Amino acid sequence: MTESVQTFLENCRDRTNLLLHNCLPVDGPNQRLIEAIRYATLGNGKRIRPCLVYGGGAVVTGGSGGGSSEATDKSACAVELIHTYSLIHDDLPAMDDDELRRGQPTCHIKYDEATAILAGDALQTLAFDQLGQIDKLASAQVVLLFRTLIHAIGAQGMVLGQAMDMAATDSLVDIAYLETMHQHKTADLIAASVVMGAISNGETSETVLCALQDYGVHIGLAFQVRDDLLDELSDTATLGKQVGADARLHKATYPSLLGLNRSKSLLDDALKQSLKALDIFGDEARHLRDIAHYIVNRGF
Repeated sequence: MTESVQTFLENCRDRTNLLLHNCLPVDGPNQRLIEAIRYATLGNGKRIRPCLVYGGGAVVTGGSGGGSSEATDKSACAVELIHTYSLIHDDLPAMDDDELRRGQPTCHIKYDEATAILAGDALQTLAFDQLGQIDKLASAQVVLLFRTLIHAIGAQGMVLGQAMDMAATDSLVDIAYLETMHQHKTADLIAASVVMGAISNGETSETVLCALQDYGVHIGLAFQVRDDLLDELSDTATLGKQVGADARLHKATYPSLLGLNRSKSLLDDALKQSLKALDIFGDEARHLRDIAHYIVNRGF
């Protein structure tokens, strides 16, 4: 990873962390709930989705200043709040029953199951509140931001993917099922992040938004394949979560269905397809290209 990529990612993370710190509640009648919300959100997250928002925004602003717009900041904050809510719920005993996330005890272990559920619920609503605060963007584009995020995370997006994941536990599924599942569970929010970055800076061209959506779908697949490989080949200290959890829960993964070598080939192909989707852009898409390489190489 070049220094310029590292600088961009670090700047995006720092900006997102400040936004999250400022938007989260600080006190209220139920301090335990507020503490759980802040604990789960302000941990050591990679903030890849907000980085993709800023990368998508930079495509519109000529490759720089992706984070300069108020709407881009709100969009970046919103997707990370949604992502954190999904992690809290994904870790619950009724789901994947994980005890470690981002290098610390999961929310339901640190607090309790009911508090974790409510913290996730609160974060989801707070995400949409962030979008609702945008006042320097045309109303039609604000509506499009809402619709893009809603489509990515609801019963036809991330929630569908999680339901498919639960249904596949202890079951034999094929590669087509696995790819569909992860398109919804992982790639839909990743793709929405990129597209929302462009919309937040005023982009309305269907050609541009479709290209960014295509990039996001492919890099979302690469993200999941890399996650599956890391679960097989990395260690708990490096990942910040328990390795081998998929095998323990008898979940289908790319390595379990394809083996390590074919999974690595699929990862390389997903990277190539994501970069191909950016062919219509020039240097203004350099951050997205760099993030794609970062995603496929992370963890080792």
